[in-house]
Amino acid sequence: MNLYESLCDLVGKDKATINETILRHHSGDESHHLKVEPDVVAFPESTEDVMKIVTFANEHKIPIVPYGAGSGLEGQAIPIKKGISMSLVRMSSIVEIKPEDLTVTVQPGITRLKLNDELKKYGLFFPVDPGADASIGGMAATNASGTLAVRYGVMRDQILNMEVVLADGRVIETGSMAKKSSSGYHLNSLFIGSEGTLGIFTKITLKLHGIPENIIAARCTFPSIRSCVDSAAAILTAGIPIARIELVDARSIKQVNHFSETDFPEEHSLFIEFHGNQSGNEEDVDFVKAIVEDMGSSHFVFETDSLKRAHLWKARHDLHYAFSHSYPNLSILSTDVCVPISKLPEIVEYTRNQLDTYGLDGGVLGHVGDGNFHTALLYNPQDPDDIAKANQFNRELVSYALKVGGTCTGEHGVGIGKIQFQKEEHGTALDVMTSIKKLFDPSDILNPGKIFPNS
Repeated sequence: MNLYESLCDLVGKDKATINETILRHHSGDESHHLKVEPDVVAFPESTEDVMKIVTFANEHKIPIVPYGAGSGLEGQAIPIKKGISMSLVRMSSIVEIKPEDLTVTVQPGITRLKLNDELKKYGLFFPVDPGADASIGGMAATNASGTLAVRYGVMRDQILNMEVVLADGRVIETGSMAKKSSSGYHLNSLFIGSEGTLGIFTKITLKLHGIPENIIAARCTFPSIRSCVDSAAAILTAGIPIARIELVDARSIKQVNHFSETDFPEEHSLFIEFHGNQSGNEEDVDFVKAIVEDMGSSHFVFETDSLKRAHLWKARHDLHYAFSHSYPNLSILSTDVCVPISKLPEIVEYTRNQLDTYGLDGGVLGHVGDGNFHTALLYNPQDPDDIAKANQFNRELVSYALKVGGTCTGEHGVGIGKIQFQKEEHGTALDVMTSIKKLFDPSDILNPGKIFPNS
């Protein structure tokens, strides 16, 4: 009996497929990494289904790769060793909302936009916003963050508890419903960011926040990218409670205008958002305006209208697609370094200069409020010289980030693309991580080939 037939017997014919179109859909994500089709795609609908599939795979040493919305940028969902792609799309329900506790328990396949649509009824929202309509399970797997992280934190800050199926089929809970605990090892933090290498998430309990009474968005431009980032640092050190502060360089603004049909001034820009009450926000806007004008900003506008604010942030979130859809024959290498705030102005300026030095086309953008920024780097995947230049650019940028106390990935995760930097970044600690992986998954069936060199 082959793998497909075995899964059909195990969980039912409607929960497994070898349809070519579906196999192809589960062969890749939004990254530039090479696609690999799985042998079969499974569609569990419950924790029990996941347990059955994982236990079977462990007994027969068959790789399993969890698949959420496919919006990842480092190849975490690519089944590079084939086997089973476990799509969690049918596990996309809200299990329980507790408005009085400011918590919600969900299945991993629900996407953040669907979740927030439901939470609106209670005057609540879930703040982690990576741009794409990612699944909550995928966001937990990569410790995603995004534009609101400067105010609300990253996925690791939002998760109270997870139900996880381990490689041997056991089901554990990693936390509790309490907002804090000093009991035992902090298993939440171990599994969040593990990219499907330690277990399969089947339920996740999240912290929620009240929808702000008043929201104001602002946009300002600068004559140089250095003055732009220096201004962001000045705003942060002034202690202003910013909800979002995003860098979008002039090249990216040009691409935004082309793709989103906006007419923003094509200069290095900051997009800023304030959450709070009206009087407090207005004071903060005036304070920020004074700071940026003192730093050389010549164009400061703000919006209170919800549709105009949504349009501004949609333009920012669509930047990856603005580049990829406008250049369908090119690939995008998306860098993801994060550094201490004090080092951010110099590394961003270095990055923009390096793009010009290498003669590479691309934009610099990112969540400068927490030291994380990206380069959307265009290159020809059919040109060996272009590939070599793009990879060398990325290596030099990561090396710079690590030297100043940063990391090779602030939010995209390791996946395939950042494996090469793990030893340099973590040193002996990487050996501890691989020991944990072997303890939880001795047969290496859970997303093999990700995070660790030679796995």
